[in-house]
Amino acid sequence: MSKVAIVTGGTRGIGAAISLALKAQGYKVAANYGGNDERANAFAESSGIPVYKFDVSNFEACEAGVKKVETDLGGPINILVNNAGITRDGTLHRMDQASWQAVVDTNLGSCFNMCRVVIDNMREASFGRIVNVGSINGQAGQYGQVNYAAAKSGIHGFTKALAQEGAAKNITVNAIAPGYVDTDMVRAVPENVLEKIIKGIPVGRLGTADDIARTVVFLVAEEAGFITGSTISVNGGQHMY
Repeated sequence: MSKVAIVTGGTRGIGAAISLALKAQGYKVAANYGGNDERANAFAESSGIPVYKFDVSNFEACEAGVKKVETDLGGPINILVNNAGITRDGTLHRMDQASWQAVVDTNLGSCFNMCRVVIDNMREASFGRIVNVGSINGQAGQYGQVNYAAAKSGIHGFTKALAQEGAAKNITVNAIAPGYVDTDMVRAVPENVLEKIIKGIPVGRLGTADDIARTVVFLVAEEAGFITGSTISVNGGQHMY
């Protein structure tokens, strides 16, 4: 029986590439999304991947959403990719509390919500693969992103702690820290700023969504069972440590 995977924020950008890559490997894939019905429905139609709208920052919504996915796809979730994320950028002295909370709840709180909902079945099955998508800005910080950097940095600590808890049950938990990837969000950066960013990337280009998706496919494979608690930086050498 093929394994069931769910990708949060799975209908656009990096998330869409991850969903498609997992489907190509034979997994039963569900793609979660939060808001854009038109884009999500177009993705479902073009890919054949079912889409599920629920707010990953809300625990009860995650419970209901996961239950629906498991019913529709015929089994418990074996693979979870926590990719959903938002930005509410601004320097701290101009940031309101709502912008802080929204980013922390969506980017970091969603990791707790989704992991908590699926972890019992993974433990019972003695198998699970969890991949949390962090960011280069959670590793190095970024001006105007104290909320985003804090949430993404928190993902890396969350990953290491949960990896220790899951290891005895054959549940691996890893993180990916993408650098600047050629998505709609990055392409919205002013051209002169984007040029400076690319000059700071040793390989001389932006990443692609497929660069990230291939890393996810590697980490969720059964053969990757000896890799857990790791953060893999996929950033073209922009930040090394």
